[in-house]
Amino acid sequence: MFTVALISSSLLTQIAIFGMVALGVWLAMEFLGGGGKSRAEERLDEFQDGGGRARGGSSASDSMTRLIAKASPKLSAPLQPKTEAEAGKIKQRLQHGGFRGENAVTIFLGTKIFCLAIGFMASGGSMLYFKGITREAGMYTVAISGVLFFLPDIVVWFRKKSRQDAIFYGLPDALDLMVVCVEAGLGLDQAMRKVAEEMKKSYLILAEEFGLANLQLQMGSARNTVLHELGQRTGVDDLRALSAILIQADKFGSSVAQALRVQSDSMRTRRSQMAEEKAAKTAVKLIFPLVIFIFPAIFVVLVGPAAITMVNEMFPAMQGNQ
Repeated sequence: MFTVALISSSLLTQIAIFGMVALGVWLAMEFLGGGGKSRAEERLDEFQDGGGRARGGSSASDSMTRLIAKASPKLSAPLQPKTEAEAGKIKQRLQHGGFRGENAVTIFLGTKIFCLAIGFMASGGSMLYFKGITREAGMYTVAISGVLFFLPDIVVWFRKKSRQDAIFYGLPDALDLMVVCVEAGLGLDQAMRKVAEEMKKSYLILAEEFGLANLQLQMGSARNTVLHELGQRTGVDDLRALSAILIQADKFGSSVAQALRVQSDSMRTRRSQMAEEKAAKTAVKLIFPLVIFIFPAIFVVLVGPAAITMVNEMFPAMQGNQ
């Protein structure tokens, strides 16, 4: 029985190591091979992308992207949502993170399965090699595979948080610029286009969102629909409120400049209130580093000499009295 277990453990270890080596060779060939495209096709892709990508280092990322895009439909089959509501939630979460492609959901789910397979093969092979077939090795394998399985969700959450913060901090400045444009005689569409052009260097994410809204307007979409999608696509409450105010102003014929000015003032007031709230919480948050790090050092400096004096004076006196 022990011989059979040893043979099976050795066989599983060899299979895991072979899988890791094969996967590494396959990925290296994909990176170095450039996906099998000729130079003419690569040049056409560069022109289609607008020439924004550099020549060096782009082929590897493009090959990896094409590889994941091709394998995602089969990899994501076990995780495909059963209802349209679930698919809509995943799509909205990806949109908040800036992933708006048609195959974003499929690629996201396929990436989760891909990360799970990588984690299982890497951790399983390592644990079998170092620890053998044990319960501890199985627990480590499951834990590492689970962490890598949820790694795409963590990446999407961090990207969503950074994008929403960038939009929130840049929205008051964008509203001020829109107020200036509207009061100068421009329409709301032209003001949004001007904001998208002028704020590319300072607030790129917000400029991209306004640019996408302008593109939808140029394609013939209704303004109310575009503004509603602008608020829903970003997931920022202030931008949703701005979209609702602009829709109401357009519907009832009220002053757009006045609505923008009121919304900008309210957003700046909210930002100042948030800064005051964080400043008020600072005193409470400083208690923990004071108690853990600073107070022990002060205690040693103040009480240390007295304690040394007591040890040097009292203990010999007590021993002499005995």
